[in-house]
Amino acid sequence: MRSTRHSPIRILPLLGLLAALLLPFTITLAPPASAATAVTARTSAADPVRIMPLGDSITGSPGCWRAVLWNRLRSAGYTDIDFVGTLGPQGCGQAHDGDNEGHGGELVTNVADQNLLPARLTATLPDIVVMHFGTNDVWSSISPDRILAAYTKLVGQMRASNPDMKILVAQIIPMNPSTCSGCAQRVVDFNARIPAWAQATTTSRSPVTVVDQWTGFDTAADTYDGVHPNSAGDDKIAARWYPALSALLEPGSGDPGDPGDPGDGPCTAAFRVVNVWQGGYQGEVTVTNTSASAVSGWTATVVPAGGARLTQVWNGTSSTAADGTATVTNANWNGTLAPGARATFGFLADTSTTSGTPSATVTCTARGVAG
Repeated sequence: MRSTRHSPIRILPLLGLLAALLLPFTITLAPPASAATAVTARTSAADPVRIMPLGDSITGSPGCWRAVLWNRLRSAGYTDIDFVGTLGPQGCGQAHDGDNEGHGGELVTNVADQNLLPARLTATLPDIVVMHFGTNDVWSSISPDRILAAYTKLVGQMRASNPDMKILVAQIIPMNPSTCSGCAQRVVDFNARIPAWAQATTTSRSPVTVVDQWTGFDTAADTYDGVHPNSAGDDKIAARWYPALSALLEPGSGDPGDPGDPGDGPCTAAFRVVNVWQGGYQGEVTVTNTSASAVSGWTATVVPAGGARLTQVWNGTSSTAADGTATVTNANWNGTLAPGARATFGFLADTSTTSGTPSATVTCTARGVAG
C-alpha cells in the first residue's frame, strides 16, 4: 500500500512571519523534497514498519513469494507492516500488500550506475529493505566484484535515505537455464562472496543480514524455467526470509524458553524450537548475563542433535566445525548485556531425519566482565 508523507512546514524568520500576517492572503509553502528532510518526517511511533522488496523479476514479476511472506507475517501477528515500492501487485491469487521494487530484467549494476534507487527510496521511505538482486548480472557474466560494488553503492543510498535502514540481502537462488550453461556455477561463485561483503558493510546502526536463499533450493523442482520460482519455490523463498525479517520486526521477542540453572559462569544459554518442517527446523537461543556485572560480549556454542547442521544465523556471527558444532558470537549491536539482561539469536538448521523433536546442547561464555 503506497502512502506519501509530507515534511513539516519550515518556520519563517520572525520578520517574514510578521509580514506574512499582514498580507490579505495566505502563503502556502511547499514541503522540501530532499530525502534527508523526508526521513525526519517520520514522527509517529504508530507508523507501520515500511518494508521494500527490492530486486528483479524474481521479486516483482509476479514475485509471489511476497504474497506468501506477507500472509505468514500477518498470521503470526505482525500486522503493523507496510510493503512499499513504486510498483504495484501483479497477481498471485491471494490477497496481500503487493507494492514492491522488483523490476523485471533489471541489473543491479545498472541500477547503481544510473542512480535509479534514490528516487524510489524518496517515494517510498522504507525502514527495511529485503533484497534479492543480481540474477541478471550473473547471467550477463558480470564479475562478482562489480556486482558487490553495486551492492555497496545501493547500501550507501539506502543509508542516505534512512540512517537506521535495516537490510536483508539474499544469497540468490540457484539458476540453471537451458540457454546459459555457465550460470549455475557463476551463482555459486557469486554467493560465496556475499557473507564477507556483508560483514565488511554492516554497522550497528544499519545492520546488513545475509539470508541464504541458495541452500536447499532445487531449480528442477522449485522453478518453472530454471530461473523463476514456481509455487514450491515461492514457499521456500518466503520461509527463508521470514525468520530474519521477523527478527527485525520484533527483535528479542518471544518466549526464551526455560533458562535452566544459572551455573557458575557469568552467562547461560537456553535453546528452543520455533518451527519444524520436512528436513529442517528453526531454532532460537537466548543468552543471559547471570553475573553481577555488565559484559561487553558473548559467544555461544550450539551442538545440534541428530546430525543437524546450522545453515543460517541472524543476530550473531557464526562458524561451523566439521562435526556440525556451531560457534555464534554476538553481533556488534547486541553484545553488551547488563546484569540479568538477555540477547537472542535465531538460526535455521537442516537435518536428515524427520523423527522426534529437534534438540541441541547450548553453552555460552561472556567477555569483558566489568569488575
